[in-house]
Amino acid sequence: MKVAVVGATGMVGEVMLQVLTERNFPVTELIPVASEKSVGKEIDFKGKKFKVVSMQTAIDMRPEIAVFSAGGDTSKEWAPKFAEAGTTVIDNSSAWRMDPTKKLVVPEINASVLTKDDKIIANPNCSTIQMVMALAPLHKKYDIKRIIVSTYQSITGTGVKAVRQLENEYAGVQGEMAYKYPIHRNAIPQCDVFEDNGYTKEEMKLVRETQKILEDKTIAVTATAVRVPVVGGHSEAVNVEFENDFEVSEVRSILHNTSGITVQDNIDTFTYPMPLYAEGKNDVFVGRIRRDESQPNTLNMWIVADNLRKGAATNAVQIAEYLVANNLV
Repeated sequence: MKVAVVGATGMVGEVMLQVLTERNFPVTELIPVASEKSVGKEIDFKGKKFKVVSMQTAIDMRPEIAVFSAGGDTSKEWAPKFAEAGTTVIDNSSAWRMDPTKKLVVPEINASVLTKDDKIIANPNCSTIQMVMALAPLHKKYDIKRIIVSTYQSITGTGVKAVRQLENEYAGVQGEMAYKYPIHRNAIPQCDVFEDNGYTKEEMKLVRETQKILEDKTIAVTATAVRVPVVGGHSEAVNVEFENDFEVSEVRSILHNTSGITVQDNIDTFTYPMPLYAEGKNDVFVGRIRRDESQPNTLNMWIVADNLRKGAATNAVQIAEYLVANNLV
């Protein structure tokens, strides 16, 4: 099993290599791929060293799977070329997510849609993945009408440049800025660029991707996405209105029995999810589960996950695991 990791030297790429190792994915040959300036560098993987190669070299090596974490423009240019060579691409960027010919997959929810013919598979946005992980089993039971979500997103979602900005600001050092404003001791209500409707791309991803993954365009979603000076993961305050009523105890039970979800919800012991403790973990953590007393059939939840793990690398590796387990590659 030859596996290419495109963007191997980036933040998500590095976590991808960790997750492949931890989950003991059956890699016989790793093909690390990065920009031209990184070609020739060595990557450590499972105690062996592998040289970073160029895109074309990787294609010529005919990997069975290529996991992309190198940005949308790179994916649009190169993913089809890998696919034409017979490689199945799992893409972490936004390039293919809303393409009607491409599957948008969270394995616990909808991996069954995948076939051998799917040569480019889209990994959803990090903030979408953790939200739908908690909402999908509840949608089955109670039928979601409307979602209102406010996100509190880690700077790691922006990348290394943002981490450096925060570290510089902590230290009182002038340096390169990833954001238009300081992030230390601040909250920036803009993740990604603005669209014509006044919402950011990140906010509209939560709308469009949720409807596609849950296969229901009637679900109304509205979002506000905020960048906060946190490294460990994304947090979301989610208010969800259902067609049918629920018991809070049953909601907890459903979530507790959902693979990939950890319920942390005990106000007596001040137990609730926090990004500080989600960092480095693969699960999605759900707490502060309570009825919205202002209107019927409505629930509030607090959802936290490591955006580089389940929000990116872990989800992609789980897709690869499903492909292998079901002989789709």
